Amino acid sequence: MQIYMFRSQPKRDLQAFTGDVAGSQLPGQFAPWHATGVIKADRKPPHNLSRDEIESAINEQGFQLWRMKPAKTAEG
Repeated sequence: MQIYMFRSQPKRDLQAFTGDVAGSQLPGQFAPWHATGVIKADRKPPHNLSRDEIESAINEQGFQLWRMKPAKTAEG
């Protein structure tokens, strides 16, 4: 399965994986969604995320959401 990656415009830290190139099954409350990449069937997802878990969520609900951790600042 190819996995398509998207980012929410209003919630910049919110990311999504879906099997749909158009992202039509992504939650509307976080739209608009912008495509950020594709993970081919023979590639690993970013950030050591589990491909099996992502594919399972896509098969069950059409997508999987995930958040980017905020970048650490020099102070914190």
